[in-house]
Amino acid sequence: MAALVALPAGLAAQEAVDRLGLPGPLAFDGTEYRLAWSAQPNPTYYKQEYLPADETVTDYTRMVLVELIAGGLDVAGAAKAQVDTLNQRKGKDPLVQMALIRNAPTGEILLDFLISQKNPWGEFTVEWNAYRYVPRGDGVMLFAISRRAYGNAAAKAFLARLKTERPADIAKLARYEIPRLRLQGDSQQAGSPSPPSYGRK
Repeated sequence: MAALVALPAGLAAQEAVDRLGLPGPLAFDGTEYRLAWSAQPNPTYYKQEYLPADETVTDYTRMVLVELIAGGLDVAGAAKAQVDTLNQRKGKDPLVQMALIRNAPTGEILLDFLISQKNPWGEFTVEWNAYRYVPRGDGVMLFAISRRAYGNAAAKAFLARLKTERPADIAKLARYEIPRLRLQGDSQQAGSPSPPSYGRK
C-alpha cells in the first residue's frame, strides 16, 4: 500500500468500478466524496479513490482512499512498507515528514506524512496524507485522507494551515467509523465496531 507516494503525473483514464461493496458517496468532515477511480492491481489488492463532485483525480485537493489487501500482509507490514518508501524519498524530497500512531487494543496503525515534488519550472506540489491501517482477517484495510496544493504560493499557504489543521484531521480520522466492505463471494466484513482511541508511539 504505497498509494500517492509518487507525486503525480496523473492517472490513466479508467472506469471507476466498485469492487469493495462501497459505491459511495462517503461523508467525511462534512464533505461528500464520490467514487472516482478504482483498480485491482492483483487478485488480492483493491484500490478505490473518492473525490468531491467538483474535483478530478489528476488535480484534486481533497481525496478519500480505501484500499484492501485481502490476505498475506498484516497492519505492521503494510505500515512498514509505506515508511520504507518514505525513507527512500529523503535526500531528494526536502519536505518529507512522517509520524506513526499505534492503537494497541485494536491493532490499528495511523501514519501521517508530508511529501512534495517540484516541476521543471520550480513550482512545488505538496501532499499531506493520513493513512489508517485496520486489520481484516489475515489482511489489511486502509482508510485514508489526502490533501494537496499546487504551486509555490498555494504550497506555502497549505503548509501554514497544516500546522493547525493536521491535529484536527488526524483526530477526525481516528474517530471515523470505518465503512464495512463486502467483496463478492466474501462473507467477512471489514470495519471497526467503534471509533478507536489512539496513543502516540
